[in-house]
Amino acid sequence: MSAIVLVGAQWGDEGKGKITDFLAEKANCVVRYQGGSNAGHTVEVSQEKFMLHLIPSGILYPETLCVIGNGVVVDMGKLIEEIDGLQKRGIDTSNLRISLRSPVVMPYHKRIDELEDRYTRIGTTKRGIGPTYADKINRIGFRMGDILTGGECFRERFKAQIEYKNRIMEEIYQEDGFDCQQMLNEVLGQAEHLKKYLADTSYLVYTAIKEGKKVLFEGAQGTLLDIDHGTYPYVTSSHPIAGGACVGTGIGPTNISKVLGVAKAYTTRVGEGPFPTELNDFQGEILRDKGQEYGTTTGRPRRCGWLDTVILRYAVRINGLTDLAITKLDVLDSFSTIKICVAYRYKGQLLTEFPDNIAILDDCEPEYIELPGWQEDISAASSIEELPPNARAYVAKIEELTGVKAAIIAVGPKRKQTIVNSPLFT
Repeated sequence: MSAIVLVGAQWGDEGKGKITDFLAEKANCVVRYQGGSNAGHTVEVSQEKFMLHLIPSGILYPETLCVIGNGVVVDMGKLIEEIDGLQKRGIDTSNLRISLRSPVVMPYHKRIDELEDRYTRIGTTKRGIGPTYADKINRIGFRMGDILTGGECFRERFKAQIEYKNRIMEEIYQEDGFDCQQMLNEVLGQAEHLKKYLADTSYLVYTAIKEGKKVLFEGAQGTLLDIDHGTYPYVTSSHPIAGGACVGTGIGPTNISKVLGVAKAYTTRVGEGPFPTELNDFQGEILRDKGQEYGTTTGRPRRCGWLDTVILRYAVRINGLTDLAITKLDVLDSFSTIKICVAYRYKGQLLTEFPDNIAILDDCEPEYIELPGWQEDISAASSIEELPPNARAYVAKIEELTGVKAAIIAVGPKRKQTIVNSPLFT
């Protein structure tokens, strides 16, 4: 059995798309298990760049089964756009499967998300993700299978929901409501377009694992954005952590063999919330410019800072990480000195564990160690031995501080710019 869960070990945007794409070459099945079109994975192949949002990164391999699991909220319109965009570029999407249990992002979810954020100021992507998950938990949402097989029952439920949402729009936001028949026609048309991709994906993935195939579970966002274990309320509405892979695909935890945490060689985040190692100076600008730190989905500039190993140790514990993938090591090429946060200082007290209170985190000051930089281009290195001594020392220090070995080191965005320190799929 070889089933690997790939998770973001920071605040998302760690380069999971590249690592998933790299591992997908050897995988028989790639499964997306949470999030929605608010996610963004960038994959570079030769001179081409692919921006993926809902579709698993393994889609570029025609023999790899790509699954959108039940934990993913599906914006059908965006998914159709993504499929059409890939097909126009010569990518075969016949290997895609969508769970019949996946919740559907309705047009009203996106409008309500936009209006709510005016008051909550969480900093959402306005893609309707939170309201869709909220309706799922409230048991008033719709799943992919409901739309195609629900018949008159679905239509009645849909009509009731539009009436309910229109009351919210008119009474709370003083906005015009939604046209029920127009939206129903739109939704039914989109579902019919996607009908050929729908399947009992839990059974497909379970069967693949039992047949000894190589399965990769692909998370979106990151550990610190988990709805339970992240920096609440500045989090996403799902479970990016490794445990979310089981719930979001219908696979038991005993089927998982490894958990790979993806972390940048520095730290970034988007949106609001505390960020202890954030750099609001020229060094932060260097990281942003060289790392091209702009959101794949929104284009928003990312906040940048030094590597925070308090966060990484937390990610190790919460996810049960067995391996690390360190990305964008090359972005640090120009620095003469590089800092790593090893603890926080809070009101005179030294904290080595990540606090579970956002107010405490907001008052934390980072405790750094400094390492000498290597100040040379490492983008052509193909093995750990080809890295400069100071770059190897930096990686070794991360391993020491987290207690987890780096199985993969990325020194650039392309597939070939990947150092395999320890094979994952065996």
